[in-house]
Amino acid sequence: GFLAGYVVAMPLLGAYSDVRGRVPVYAVCMGAFALGSAMTATAGLWDFAGLPWLIAGRFVQGLGGGGLVPLSLALAADLYHDRPRTVALGSVAALQEAGSVFGPLYGASLAAAAAGAGGWRFVFWLNLPLATVCTAGLVLGARRVKAAEPTPASSIDWPSATLLGAGLGLLVLALYPDDPQHRATNALFLPAAFAAVVVLGVYGWRQLRRLEPLIPRDLLRSRAFAGATAANVLIGAALMVTLVDVPLLGRLVFNLDELGSGLLLTQFLVGVPVGALAGGLLAGRLGDRPTAAAGIVLSAIAFVQMSGWRADELSLHVGPLRQADIALGLCGLGFGLVIAPLTASVLALTRGQFHGLATSLVVLARTMGMLVGLSALTAFGLHRFHQILGTPVLTDPDLRARVKHLEQLVAAAFLQEYREIFLIAAAVCLLAAVVIALSLPPRRTSGDI
Repeated sequence: GFLAGYVVAMPLLGAYSDVRGRVPVYAVCMGAFALGSAMTATAGLWDFAGLPWLIAGRFVQGLGGGGLVPLSLALAADLYHDRPRTVALGSVAALQEAGSVFGPLYGASLAAAAAGAGGWRFVFWLNLPLATVCTAGLVLGARRVKAAEPTPASSIDWPSATLLGAGLGLLVLALYPDDPQHRATNALFLPAAFAAVVVLGVYGWRQLRRLEPLIPRDLLRSRAFAGATAANVLIGAALMVTLVDVPLLGRLVFNLDELGSGLLLTQFLVGVPVGALAGGLLAGRLGDRPTAAAGIVLSAIAFVQMSGWRADELSLHVGPLRQADIALGLCGLGFGLVIAPLTASVLALTRGQFHGLATSLVVLARTMGMLVGLSALTAFGLHRFHQILGTPVLTDPDLRARVKHLEQLVAAAFLQEYREIFLIAAAVCLLAAVVIALSLPPRRTSGDI
């Protein structure tokens, strides 16, 4: 529910903020996030507030959350220009990614500490005062924000924005694997995918006929925009490989418990915000193209190293550090380096009144890439696991006597599967680097779209 709301809201809220202003729309997003949190916290307390209520609450949360990240980036773009803008974008991205590190620890700690005050419900109730404080701080500091040049409300094609959001929401439903152990996509894949194609087709037809389309035609014709969008999709797909496969590898091959397999990602999650901040600083000095290309190549090198991992990988050290931790940290650092320069390169193509839409498209491309990557990852993993494990031992009549051997085969199958997936992720990263090198301009110019 959260992911669907998140994707649906992005184009709508990005375009709306270009008309009504960042601060009012940001406040509305905070309000929606707080409302969704309250709905989620009350799920199961009454007869009518069952599973559908919980899903609806998470959807409303996603609607609010879908605007917070792109609007934060747009606010930074409104406040700063040239080199300071890239640093500001890197700082915002670093704070966002830091939430991935501290968020799970924060939520788990609060839920455990507040077991007597509602447990997990307390975590969602706490979002209400936090949203209030954040909104109040934003409103009080709004005088420092240099408002973007307003556009007439008539220039925003709201039906098209709704069609785009609905089509992407249906695509999320189609691609999200509801039973990843048995299928790569949703059980409703065919009807949802068909509906998504129809809705997005109507959106495309409408855009061709309008004098002022939702996404400016000059932006769509820009090689830099096409390259940044394609690179974000590829990066999102590769990013999902790490987020999904590393914890699974920890449990299925390295025999770690649930906590240990989650902590295996720590170095990666720390590397992303550090890289995001460094990417903003480096792009301001070296330019967007070399910084982004170097970052994604670094992630590709890390994936190549990970494709050679062994069953005893966690026992291998380079000095005091585990070899696996170094690879994961460098992989996260590389992904972080890409965020600010790709965002800045798109913003450089647009005037201030389109910054909300531009940043929402950047984040949307990466999110959709992650979703496509998850679906492709599940499909490939299921196929390769059954292919690798298709050995005579599974049909051996004396199976009980060979359970130990079977367990070893399963672990070996998982290890081989993940090695191949990491190698594919490296190839995807290198493809993204080529796209960046061929499409992004060597020097950033002021936007005129």
